[in-house]
Amino acid sequence: MTSEPAQPVYPAGADPTALARVVARQRAELERLRDLAATSAVMERAKGVLMAVTGCTPEAAHGELLQRAEDGNRTLLEQCWLTLGALPPPPQDQPPGTSPAPPAPPAAVAPPVVPPSTADLAKALGAIGRDLVRVGTPHELARCLLDHIAPETDADAVMLFQRLPEGGLELIGHAGVDQTLAAQWRHVPPVTGVVALEVLRSGEPRWLEDPAADRERYLLIGNPPERWPSRAWLPVPPGGAAGVTLGVLRRRSGAFEPRERELLRAVSRLCAGRLRALDSSQERAGEGVTRTVQSVFDALPGAAILLTPLRAASGEVADYRIDAATSEAVDVFGRTGREMVGRRVLESYPAVAGEPLWLGYLQAMETGMPFQSEPFVYQEPAGEVPVSATYSVRAAPLGEGLLVTWLRHDPAERQEQRLADVQRLGNLGWANWNLHTQEISWSEQTYAVLGRESAERPLDLDRLPDLAVPEDAGSLSRAIRNLVRHARPCDMPFRIPAAGGVRHLRLVAEAVTAQDGTTMEVHGFVQDLTPQRSAELALVESERAMLLQRGILQAERALAARLQHALLPLPSKPVRLAGLRVEVAYLPAQSGIHVGGDWFSAIELPDDDALFVVGDVAGHGVDAVATMAQLRFTAKGMVSTGSSLTGALARLNYLLLHSRDSQTTATMVLARYQPDQHVLTWAQAGHLPPLLVRDDEVHWLDRPDGMLLGASAAPVYESAELHLEPGDRLLLYTDGLVERPGESLDAGLNRLAEAVHTHGRGEAGSLEALLATMLADERRDDVCVLDIRMPLEGAADLDA
Repeated sequence: MTSEPAQPVYPAGADPTALARVVARQRAELERLRDLAATSAVMERAKGVLMAVTGCTPEAAHGELLQRAEDGNRTLLEQCWLTLGALPPPPQDQPPGTSPAPPAPPAAVAPPVVPPSTADLAKALGAIGRDLVRVGTPHELARCLLDHIAPETDADAVMLFQRLPEGGLELIGHAGVDQTLAAQWRHVPPVTGVVALEVLRSGEPRWLEDPAADRERYLLIGNPPERWPSRAWLPVPPGGAAGVTLGVLRRRSGAFEPRERELLRAVSRLCAGRLRALDSSQERAGEGVTRTVQSVFDALPGAAILLTPLRAASGEVADYRIDAATSEAVDVFGRTGREMVGRRVLESYPAVAGEPLWLGYLQAMETGMPFQSEPFVYQEPAGEVPVSATYSVRAAPLGEGLLVTWLRHDPAERQEQRLADVQRLGNLGWANWNLHTQEISWSEQTYAVLGRESAERPLDLDRLPDLAVPEDAGSLSRAIRNLVRHARPCDMPFRIPAAGGVRHLRLVAEAVTAQDGTTMEVHGFVQDLTPQRSAELALVESERAMLLQRGILQAERALAARLQHALLPLPSKPVRLAGLRVEVAYLPAQSGIHVGGDWFSAIELPDDDALFVVGDVAGHGVDAVATMAQLRFTAKGMVSTGSSLTGALARLNYLLLHSRDSQTTATMVLARYQPDQHVLTWAQAGHLPPLLVRDDEVHWLDRPDGMLLGASAAPVYESAELHLEPGDRLLLYTDGLVERPGESLDAGLNRLAEAVHTHGRGEAGSLEALLATMLADERRDDVCVLDIRMPLEGAADLDA
């Protein structure tokens, strides 16, 4: 026998098409009447708010709503939502004996003034206001908002977060977000870096439009966070009374336009009224939630119950009712899970009354902050035998009730758990060998440390060396024999083979002896020291490599220093060149082990002129010394054979550019003194300016053009002239004289000028005093100084 679907039966002579049209019209009319009823309810509620706050009549309240809608260029329904959204948050539970706060003045109810919107913006807000009457849940609200604002702002997702009593957030509605991501952000703890929490604290919107900067400042939602490069988070309602945050996320990058920002601000105001209405409907349906809450508790681990306060006529909490319990919850009498649901606290556990636990419950309800008890002993008579247990209890506000969790402390179990934690954290396991009964006990961690399966039989003590590598087996066997025969404590490292190498273990054990000294039992532990030993070996290897490298560098320094001393012989006292008194100072760096590339030349030329050169090669070590020697001898040779100073610098620049290491650079200053005219011609290549002391005044010479050597293929070098007068003092130096960590170059030059002015009187030893002043701290670079002086007319020879 088969069944066929029933066919509709129409009256005789009826047209099915006409009947379908009639049904469609009736359905449309029914939907219209439902929307009208919902709209009327919203308007009546908004009128009631104005009547309660201002004391006006229903007609005056209706007229006020119409006037506000007209002034704000809004629909009447939109204005009603704004009026409901501007309500202050519901007051917290008042302590007994206190009166509720008076209602806010009328100005607090009036919504903030919104600048007139464009025609299309007003149209969009009107459409949102009409559709809000069909919204029944926060999820439906999020979907409604996304449907309307997506075409206007390119929004891809909407999220609604509500502030929790303990300070965190709960995701109450979302659209455009997959369920996995929504589950990850279902509950947000009160931590820093969450933009939704910051918006609630400040009452101001946040516009996240720079992904790189936003990632540094906030924890961004998304997997990956770059999924939505621009986001907006707005308080609902705007201002400090916000309890909900509206998030709008876009895949489009860039800033929100002013029109988009205006729309989102207006939408957040509309949302406030709808959410307020949803809260009221949820409160009326509160008793029907218990079944849903219990299904949630059935899936939770651990011991937890949900308490609902039962209040007396005065408003004080008289008792609590257990409305939900997890399956692992067990009370002191052994009742579990749903056996506890429906019971009252004081009826089932009368010993709680007046105790710190009861007072903690009241404190959590009044302050909204979680309560955490110290461990306490709860004792209750059960027949003739009292039952007792030690608990730690935590109670946190959850809606209008309390979420209570607890931990029962069993001394034996707690001690065993602590021992297991110590073994796991220390990577060690205990072992016990009874040599009299031949019983062996190992902890689970011992099997793991020794690399054996827990199903295997523990090894006898004398077979433990069989696990060690051959090199360590003998010493471990001797240590165990001494432990058993002579009761000598054992602390022996040994190695066992492992995948990819060996593992480093340690056996620590002691003997328990009888009165005659015979060993009856051995107990101790084995510990895995592989991570520590690997770190020690790595450290030793690193130290060995460092010592080797230091030896190589010290040998290189010694070689470079010998080469430098051979190339730069320092005169033991001031010398006289072309009628000038010249004193030379060269001081190597005190920090580091490399030799620098500072150098000098002070020679008399074949035509009785004098050549003075100070240079500095970038870098340190043998290469810098070799480059220094090349530049020093080439410069002397070219100037001695008739090249001009600028020509010599140009050729030296070419030489560096085409050297083996074309990245090397150097600075230099060359000066040629003509004694018959008392004229000093000089040129420079990126070097610091010479310092002139004349008539107790300190001057910096203006540098002619000249780029450092090796930096450009087409540099321009120019020269300048200085007429020396009797008593003049001229300093040529390298940057090591003026550079100091944390100090600008200008500050170093000013310091040099002050020191020269102090020690520039011309007396012997003034260069030594100058260097002592300038180099009081540790030298980090080589220092080279040429101190050139023109003696006073008729003065005695200073070299004598």
